[in-house]
Amino acid sequence: MKFESKTVHAGDRKKAGNYVPVTTPIYTASSYFYDTMDQLDRVFGREEQGPSYARYDNPTVTALQDLVNELEGGHGTLACSSGMMAVHLALLAALVDRPKRVVAGNVLYGATTHMLMTVFGALGVETHFVDVCDLAALEAAVAEHQPGAVVVESVSNPLLRVCAVDKIAAISRHAGAPLIVDNTFATPMLLRPLELGASMVIHSATKYLAGHGDVLGGLIVSDKENFEVLTTLLRTMGPNLGPFEAYLTMRGIKTLALRMEKQCANARKVAAWLAAHPRVECVYFPGDPNHPDAATVARLYPKDLHGAMVAFDLRGAGKQEVFAFMEKLEMIVCATSLGDVHSMALYPAMSSHRDLSPKHRERIGIRDSLVRLSAGIEAAEDIIADLAQALGG
Repeated sequence: MKFESKTVHAGDRKKAGNYVPVTTPIYTASSYFYDTMDQLDRVFGREEQGPSYARYDNPTVTALQDLVNELEGGHGTLACSSGMMAVHLALLAALVDRPKRVVAGNVLYGATTHMLMTVFGALGVETHFVDVCDLAALEAAVAEHQPGAVVVESVSNPLLRVCAVDKIAAISRHAGAPLIVDNTFATPMLLRPLELGASMVIHSATKYLAGHGDVLGGLIVSDKENFEVLTTLLRTMGPNLGPFEAYLTMRGIKTLALRMEKQCANARKVAAWLAAHPRVECVYFPGDPNHPDAATVARLYPKDLHGAMVAFDLRGAGKQEVFAFMEKLEMIVCATSLGDVHSMALYPAMSSHRDLSPKHRERIGIRDSLVRLSAGIEAAEDIIADLAQALGG
């Protein structure tokens, strides 16, 4: 099946007794029993498929995992309570029996950077940050530090740099370090990192996969080598995704292809309009022919699908000027997330990258004038009209 068909059918319609539900039900049971103790023993030992205890398995969650695994082409997928928990588990799994060193992109989601520096730093893990779009610099950092893991975002948050996942995977593999790719911005519709050599792929299910602003969740899609360790960690630590959230995420994924096509098209129109506006100093959008990673985008991403995120700097603006602009928005929602059906604007210095010091933000290019926009599925003309009235032109 093609991608669009997989989003609708994968994971669903599993036989339950003598009937088959059209969509996967919400299973709320915390434990399960079987006809014989021998069968329960086999299920507990993972010799036979089936749920036993909610921290180990849940049929609704399993259906979501099967769906996302099919979309990303993984060996196995695990769902957990948030995107950050997915990042945490992936790092733990990678570093269990490998050097306690990480090479990571120098521009990542702020909470990921904060986790590496504080949580893992307190546990003795060294993190070395590098521009992962500079392959020579990345290769040198990996050779020097011999990391236990390499961490990148397929599309960086919030400056929307696009790294060459296939080439980074080759560098990581040569060093024996698993490559962990946060693929939240791209989704498996635009990019499937495991097919390019990555070891683990992360999604914040809260964003494009669920897509409607009503779910908090995360997913880890893994290759065969790392899946057992991930499964053991999840079963032991218990950061499971609940069945209600799993159900909502599956429902959202059924329209992922339709939503992403519209959102990508809207982002392209909005980026072009912003680039011509006198109050906008700079626009960051992977579909821009002058984007610094345009060659990588053309090589790895589908034609005309460049993501639904746009970032831009307001000319001569600081915090108060950005706040004034955002408070004038009428349709675009100013809230801390992205990937919803409605367009959303965010101030990275206040929210996604708040934990980074002002000097750190400035050093990696996140200025006080930067706004991040997640294009929704509204009419592009209405998104642009709202931006125009807020900008005063």
